[in-house]
Amino acid sequence: MEWGGIINHYRDYLPVTEKTPVITLLEGNTPLIRAKNLSEELDPRIQIYLKYEGLNPTASFKDRGMTVAVSRALEKGTEAVICASTGNTSASAAAYAARAKISCIVLIPKDAIALGKLSQALVHGARVIAVDGNFDDALRLVREITSKYPITLVNSLNPDRIEGQKTAAFEICDVLGVAPHYQAMPVGNAGNITAYWKGYKEYQTGGKIQTLPKILGFQAAKSAPIVNGHLIRNPETIATAIRIGNPARWTEAVRAKKESRGLIEKIEDEEILKAYKLLADREGIFVEPASAISLAGIMKLHEKGYFESHLSNKNSKLIVVCILTGHGLKDPDLAISKSSSPVVLPPDEKKIMKAINQRSFTL
Repeated sequence: MEWGGIINHYRDYLPVTEKTPVITLLEGNTPLIRAKNLSEELDPRIQIYLKYEGLNPTASFKDRGMTVAVSRALEKGTEAVICASTGNTSASAAAYAARAKISCIVLIPKDAIALGKLSQALVHGARVIAVDGNFDDALRLVREITSKYPITLVNSLNPDRIEGQKTAAFEICDVLGVAPHYQAMPVGNAGNITAYWKGYKEYQTGGKIQTLPKILGFQAAKSAPIVNGHLIRNPETIATAIRIGNPARWTEAVRAKKESRGLIEKIEDEEILKAYKLLADREGIFVEPASAISLAGIMKLHEKGYFESHLSNKNSKLIVVCILTGHGLKDPDLAISKSSSPVVLPPDEKKIMKAINQRSFTL
């Protein structure tokens, strides 16, 4: 069957009717990739799967929520949407607003957004305003604006965003035939952890799965308000997508952790970078830094022996799904800065072969 986007595929689980104008870019249906190389290196008893959300239309998971949010906004007669963003939300909102032929306004923190993401918002025609502050300042402003003017907020505070994003949990279960034992994911504004947990619970209620996964959320060490138990006024991390000091869905994230008997932990930037490189080197998957925190978290927990109690039976196999929220081309500057520069040589075969052999390539 031809894929028609998440609203058409999961309509019975979403707040839409036959009257809802479906604004879609055929989001969803992203691959669940078995990470065989990483599993073997980490622990053969742990089967790691990668939910590669970077293959959505605007290259991040945000498209799932945006198709529902913009479709519902259009149904209600809105003529403009607005969001605060560290990048991915702005790209998605701008694209879906363009598709719907409505205006899009984006507030971004000054000098704190990856150029790959900013370029998307600009090319789709969004009105982009840089706020001399951080993401939390921008979110406060859009909340104030939408309380006074007929503009629809499309951040994850909008419940329609959560409804769309929960469909990724459905897809994981549809592919595996069961729920994973553990699901690891980045936590920034905490909308996604809220959405996945909602999706798993709904699938269990509907009889699609029998058990629920433990939700493992990870925040960057210097942007970890939930882990530290207090807001952070100046969050810092190379993972710009989760550089948030006061998550809008803080309460729901803690609830997901507790109800699933999981955890939310913080990860150092160095650990994120290590996982970022491993995903590219071992599995051929290029992600934005925030995505790599999922794998970094699993590696850290494994090192601490977190999974051992669940692997006591020698025949035990754990299924762990890491959510990769965005594509690496969202933040190309980081990839280039952390990689070796190309060697420049004249068009001479012998010199090129010498360089190849010096770099220990196998021919």
